Amino acid sequence: MAFPSVLLVLSLLAVPAVYGVDHTVGGSSGWDQGVNFASWAAGKKFVVGDNLVFSYGSSHSVDEVSQSDYSTCSASKPINSYSGGKNTVALNKTGSVYFLCPSSGHCTAGMKLSVTVAAASTPTPSTPTPTTPSTPTPTTPSTPTPTTPSTPPKEDTPPSSPDTPSTSPSAAVGGFGDMNKLVVGVCIVFAGLMGFMG
Repeated sequence: MAFPSVLLVLSLLAVPAVYGVDHTVGGSSGWDQGVNFASWAAGKKFVVGDNLVFSYGSSHSVDEVSQSDYSTCSASKPINSYSGGKNTVALNKTGSVYFLCPSSGHCTAGMKLSVTVAAASTPTPSTPTPTTPSTPTPTTPSTPTPTTPSTPPKEDTPPSSPDTPSTSPSAAVGGFGDMNKLVVGVCIVFAGLMGFMG
């Protein structure tokens, strides 16, 4: 489940976010006579995704025109026409775009705008190299070597005579003292093995 989540995050990081800039044409004066639109545009960079915002009074409107109509201030064949006092025009392709005010005499008085639109520069994302999660190598539990309980050294005891009762604990249980230790030792080793394997 974690692997698909990682892929989703990486794919989102690889997609650059592109935000357009709104350029208010003419600055605080807006789309109006007396503004030097060539000077206003000269210090700005226009890229695909940006917008031109035209704000103007009722005596104006905006026409997008061809380069030749821009040069001659002709509004007879506009590409697009805008009116209403405020318009936002998206810059959606590279190259030069041309605008003018079609009201009589306004274009020849300087109410026209030309901007060159560049491609949006997006940083080239570095493609992360996908890594395969390492699978832990299973380890085989080490098997402890069973140890046999050490046999205590034999004591030098004189052989018991039938008349003298033996007081040795081994003899008291019928000579099975060493056997009991062996059984207990084997049980401990067996329990240890079961703990490792369980």
